[in-house]
Amino acid sequence: MITEKEKRYDISPYVNLEKIVLNQADTFGVFHPSGDIIYISNGEQGLYHKDTRFISHYILKINGFNPVLLGASIGESNEVLHSALTNPKIKGTGSTIPAGTISLNRSKFLQKGECHEKIVLTNHSNEECFLDINFFISSDFQDIFEVRGMEREQKGNRYPFSTNGDNSLHLAYEGLDKVTRKTILDFEPKPQIIAENGFEYRFSLAPKASFEIHILMRFDINGEIIEKKQYGEALMGLMKNINETNQYLAEITTNNEIFDHWIKRSKIDLISLMNLTDFGYYPYAGVPWFNTTFGRDGIITAFEMLWAAPAIAKGVLLYLAHTQSKTLDERNDSEPGKILHEARSGEMVNTGEVPFKKYYGTIDATPLFIILAGKYFKRTGDFTLIKKIWDNIKAALDWIDNYGDIDQDGFVEYQKRSESGLVNQGWKDSNDSISHEDGSLAEPPIVLCEVQAYVYEAKIQAGYLAQQLNDGEIAESLVKEAEILKEKFNKAFWDDRIGCYCLALDANKTPCKVISSNAGQCLITGIVKEEYVQRLTETLFSKKMFSGWGIRTLSANEVRYNPMSYHNGSIWPHDIALIAYGLSKYGKSEYALKIFKSLTDFSMFGDSFRLPELFCGFDRVEGEGPIAYPVACSPQAWSVAGLYMLFQSILGLEIDAVNKVLHFKQTLLPDFINAMTIRNLKLGDESAHIELVRHKTDVGINIVSKGDDWEVIVIK
Repeated sequence: MITEKEKRYDISPYVNLEKIVLNQADTFGVFHPSGDIIYISNGEQGLYHKDTRFISHYILKINGFNPVLLGASIGESNEVLHSALTNPKIKGTGSTIPAGTISLNRSKFLQKGECHEKIVLTNHSNEECFLDINFFISSDFQDIFEVRGMEREQKGNRYPFSTNGDNSLHLAYEGLDKVTRKTILDFEPKPQIIAENGFEYRFSLAPKASFEIHILMRFDINGEIIEKKQYGEALMGLMKNINETNQYLAEITTNNEIFDHWIKRSKIDLISLMNLTDFGYYPYAGVPWFNTTFGRDGIITAFEMLWAAPAIAKGVLLYLAHTQSKTLDERNDSEPGKILHEARSGEMVNTGEVPFKKYYGTIDATPLFIILAGKYFKRTGDFTLIKKIWDNIKAALDWIDNYGDIDQDGFVEYQKRSESGLVNQGWKDSNDSISHEDGSLAEPPIVLCEVQAYVYEAKIQAGYLAQQLNDGEIAESLVKEAEILKEKFNKAFWDDRIGCYCLALDANKTPCKVISSNAGQCLITGIVKEEYVQRLTETLFSKKMFSGWGIRTLSANEVRYNPMSYHNGSIWPHDIALIAYGLSKYGKSEYALKIFKSLTDFSMFGDSFRLPELFCGFDRVEGEGPIAYPVACSPQAWSVAGLYMLFQSILGLEIDAVNKVLHFKQTLLPDFINAMTIRNLKLGDESAHIELVRHKTDVGINIVSKGDDWEVIVIK
């Protein structure tokens, strides 16, 4: 019988709590490299499904000892975690097993609502070994917001464990939302002992012999039927799904093998974050904290990927059109025409402890939705989709004019209405992210600079779509409104003293005269006047903003600057990828290349060439790597997708499917890439194959294949 004393484990092998993440749509796991899940107070390790931690502690021991970790790796498709372990010296009654006698090879992967694990133990000695393989398990069924640190006054009810008379272990919990959640473990072969806190195998292993254990963990919510599959069958199904999803992405390769690992990692991470909805693919925001639907994140990820994978934008647009608010409800910051901020399905949203079941507290998702629609149409010529969501676009425009502009002064601002909603509702949504130059926090309603740029571009794009729909009157009106906003914006926000657009206007329309990366995002639209472009660029790349690894969210000169903060001095890859794209649109491709190189350097130090959600904004020091932000999500969709936008920026690539034109403007390649190939680039029903070669003074572009009626324009 497994006792509480035996359940205790030596923490010393886990002092360095390195983590490895696996994710597959609604299900993800945060593991120790050994394959264990180690419960530590405030720790994030665990197996999660639909915003609930179904397994919080899962430890393997051999004859009562922790195995020794030899190494761990993840498959090239981010599908399987392989952990190689062996035994320490094991002293037993009358016998001793020398260290390194038994190898334990653990392999595990996830499918939606499941975790499959295979363990192969091999006796490499010439002596028979008697083994007790113990597994200690616990399910705390914590909501994701609890794991993040939110305290709860009450919890639901735990049920006693059961085996239901078969070869399985059931752990169950009924939440305050009256939803029953179960962790079900199925075994092959059946363990000798199954108990509430674990299970145990006892067997004799002959010399050179092996023993295989299969464990299937299923995560059940209110009796969902999850079909049991064998390890091999399930793995084949997973790989088939990965390969099918892979088809909608353009393939990019270079002559630099190391750099290509970054491309492959980004591609695989994106596939792992994709959830197939009834409307198409939707990228979940990131693991562990944001593994769900976010409006802003989904739109920006789709925008970053638009040239290489337009199918993502289609799924995002259809999903967000379907979930667009139709009602006024202060409990979730909902207003007619507003685009979703976040959707959750855990216990705490079901009970109303947090407002995020369907939450609309975002100021920028609505104009970004319109921008994506316009850009998607130009990229694909998909007139059918635009006609289908045109009413949603018009509702979004109505929201901008009637609800977004609270005081009807021509600017769009935010102020939370939900008691437990977000105080700040731009992409920098932490409570202290919007401040004045003296460090005091801005009082809402708050007018963000980049949001006005988004609104400007939204009206331009909506006007373009209205023209395509033969509604010239609306088109003309929208373009006029955009031009009026451009003049008003530049007058109110540009500050010549700081050489930058002010971060925001507060409730009194007083400018927040701080230098921030928000101003750089204005470049992705046409709202920045040509006369300010050079000065703004110089400010963004000054020593106080450009760390050497990227552009900081806040200048090092500002009172609230802290390189370790979430939004006040850190560096966000998606943020600077957008800035790079904006710079290229204004003819500043050499600066876009500088950002490209800085993030390439970062990727060489990162986790498996992966760009995280953010990292610290410390100055780059010769011979030293960047400093990680300790609780950053990784993978994060808009970060890993940033690589694709960086490519678009340095290539100067724009695709106009309406007029069937491929544009290359001021194309550059970094000095570590001499040749680059793009295959499977979707052009309507056909695809293109393009080869680029870097020469001493320019880049050669060879169109190997394309649609016969497509034109290519190259501007040096």
